[in-house]
Amino acid sequence: MSVTAAQGFRAAGIAAGIKKSGRADLALVVNDGPRAEAAGVFTRNKVKAAPVLWSQQVLTTGSLRAVVLNSGGANACTGAEGFQVAHATAEQVAEVVGCGAIDVAVCSTGLIGEQLPRETVLAGVRSAAAELASGPEAGSAVAAAIMTTDTVPKESAVTDPAGWTVGGTTKGAGMISPSMATMLSVVTTDAVLDRATLDAALREAVRYSFDRLDVDGSMSTNDTVLVLASGASGVEADPAVFTAALTRVCRDLAEQMQADAEGVTKRITVRVTGAASEDDAVAVARTIARDSLVKTAMFGSDPNWGRVAASAGYADAEIDPERLDVTINGVLLCKGAVVAGDRADCDLSGKDVLIEVELGLSGGADGHTAEIRTTDLSHAYVEENSAYSS
Repeated sequence: MSVTAAQGFRAAGIAAGIKKSGRADLALVVNDGPRAEAAGVFTRNKVKAAPVLWSQQVLTTGSLRAVVLNSGGANACTGAEGFQVAHATAEQVAEVVGCGAIDVAVCSTGLIGEQLPRETVLAGVRSAAAELASGPEAGSAVAAAIMTTDTVPKESAVTDPAGWTVGGTTKGAGMISPSMATMLSVVTTDAVLDRATLDAALREAVRYSFDRLDVDGSMSTNDTVLVLASGASGVEADPAVFTAALTRVCRDLAEQMQADAEGVTKRITVRVTGAASEDDAVAVARTIARDSLVKTAMFGSDPNWGRVAASAGYADAEIDPERLDVTINGVLLCKGAVVAGDRADCDLSGKDVLIEVELGLSGGADGHTAEIRTTDLSHAYVEENSAYSS
């Protein structure tokens, strides 16, 4: 189960008629309490969609009773009318759920620049409210309703021995870069938590999950990750234990996004060790992960360590070429920025690729490490994105 795995939540996912295909395109998640703590992390793109602006505004209270999500239209770059649609959607949810509009977050995903069909969305909210349920099918319906170019729904849940649960869903397959991806994610928990703890846990979890997924370097206008806490288990969670569980769910969802990325043929992990700082480790790993020549080499199953070394060299981080080592799928190919192994020994025939870069600037307990997940750059990625708006 996903968003309905935790106690105190009902959900629904329906075909409201937003998508011309007739597929599911509107979801509703309701927190029945008794508590309503919430936190969110949003895109850092300066061009923000209307639902992001609305949800950032309502989350200043640290409380949510419901989230409404739609696919089939991003409601981004839609001006005052787009914001009015987001507001009206929240008001419609508030009416059918029995709360205030300020207690409702709104999320949208799809093509940028087109107005959402207001009456279709509002009618969809009413229909979804009539189908709210707490079973696993309801959670799966939410996961299906928020898909765009995703090929499979994405869900995850963990239960702590103390008796509380974290469950969530996400969508995202392309335009994936920090902050987070062209992604929407709703995570729920029935643990008893205060707002400050929930917010801190979410930011830590996102830092090591969604923010470490970088498929194509493109930052969305709509990125939203929300966590809602109902307190329905009656069990107060230890903050560190809860943060670890939330991070586990978010990492699982991020890995599912990587596996379903547009045009993916290789799932690539770039691991940097021995950096002068964690920020440097992230910068080097992200630069390698975004490099088109590295990504196309992986698509061609070519262990071209020179491209890896070159991309590490232009990262905004401290680098000493004489200490730079590159290992691909367990084969040391470069040591001190000089050839060290036979490329023929490096097997890239499988789907999973591990690129390890040792910078040699720190070590032992003081070593700074970071991982970025990415994918190859394939013909299918180009073809899918060149035809997306049509």
